[in-house]
Amino acid sequence: MQLRSRFGFFNTLSFKLTLWYATIFFVSILAGFFIFSLLLTSKLHKDLDENLKNEAKEIALLIERRDIHKVRLAMTLEAESEGVEKIFIRLLNINGETIFSTDSTNWKTGPGRRALNIIKDGSEYVFETISVPGRQDKVRILYKLIGEDYILQIMISMSSITRFLDVFRQLFLFIMGFMLLVSAVTGWFMARRALIGVEEVTETAIQVTDGLFDKRVKIKGHGEELDRLATTFNTMLEKLHTLITDIKEISDNIAHDLRSPITRMRGIAETTLMTAGENHEYEAMAGSIIEECDNLLTMINTMLEISEAEAGVSKLHLTDVDLSKILNEACELFQPIAEDRGIRIIQEIEPGTSINADRGKVQRLVANLLDNALKYTPENGTVTIILKSDQNEAILYVKDTGIGIAEEDIPKIFNRFYRCDRSRSLQGIGLGLSLAKAFVQLHHGSISVSSEPDRGSTFIVKLPQMYTQAYQAYKSL
Repeated sequence: MQLRSRFGFFNTLSFKLTLWYATIFFVSILAGFFIFSLLLTSKLHKDLDENLKNEAKEIALLIERRDIHKVRLAMTLEAESEGVEKIFIRLLNINGETIFSTDSTNWKTGPGRRALNIIKDGSEYVFETISVPGRQDKVRILYKLIGEDYILQIMISMSSITRFLDVFRQLFLFIMGFMLLVSAVTGWFMARRALIGVEEVTETAIQVTDGLFDKRVKIKGHGEELDRLATTFNTMLEKLHTLITDIKEISDNIAHDLRSPITRMRGIAETTLMTAGENHEYEAMAGSIIEECDNLLTMINTMLEISEAEAGVSKLHLTDVDLSKILNEACELFQPIAEDRGIRIIQEIEPGTSINADRGKVQRLVANLLDNALKYTPENGTVTIILKSDQNEAILYVKDTGIGIAEEDIPKIFNRFYRCDRSRSLQGIGLGLSLAKAFVQLHHGSISVSSEPDRGSTFIVKLPQMYTQAYQAYKSL
């Protein structure tokens, strides 16, 4: 278990981020050192070459004056002042034979033939870097042609440059180790700090899994991405909590609404069996049971249609629908019911208003709204149907002078099985408005309501006249 825990640490995101940070930092520093080392070495070599040129110019000036004695003296003094183990000067004739040289004890090497040939071909200066037998450090050599008869060779030890570069590398390695440690600690701190928000989301998810559905992630400003993650996670939890609450409420409502017709069917059957003696009584019982079964099937089918529409999987059979004609036909269909209840239907329908929609679903939408308005409007009331077209959309108003809706109930009336207290005494199961909203949203429209208790309600439906344009606008949100 302990071994697994150790390996688990190496698989954590914090460790991986720290490793990436330290690796990138190390490679960057290493590349920087490599480039700086090249530039530094080049600079030191260039300075050394300039010093050799200056030495050569001074001796060349004496040679050009034909003062050989002073040339020998100057070469000897220069070697002794710098150190005979650090610098060696040799004067050669054009054939490479030695005319004079300083102490050669530490310089057991002759003139380079390749360099002499290059000088003879007309080059003013030739530089070489070689290893001299018996010396640990390398040597930098300058060859200079003086006039037509002499070649000056100056060799200088590169020990100072080598020591400097060795110290630089050792110092760099020390600094590199220290910086690598600092980068690892800093990377770990930054990774842990960056992942605090993720850990809080994880902890909240664990608590929610344990049944604490009211838990939420606190927004602490860890960064835009983590704040967005926390906000999105909280929004998801809100929706899940709402969904669970709705499912519980729907389950309770379904249990209640299924129990009532089943109880009625059982009561009818039991009463008939105990009291009936004629065949027509059994027929009446069968008819009542069939009617109740039809009501149950209607409720179940309506629930399925709502679920399919809300999930976006319901199929639409789009055609050009004359909405004005559908409203006139609906008003004509419901006119007898309105007359029986003493309700007047007023029509203010703009003729020729068409939409691109599913005819069947639009007909059911209109029927549900009109049936709802008539159901909750008392005798001598009015139901007004208004249809207008405005900016590529059709706007439908269904007004009634009914019992109205309390302000606290308005946000809930489109929920499945929801019925206001004042409407529970009337027939219905509370799915009509849910189905209407589902069909409207399926066409990428909108539905809203305004209402005052005892003064009536107004339902407003907006449907796009062109479904394709509405769908594109919806997808761009």
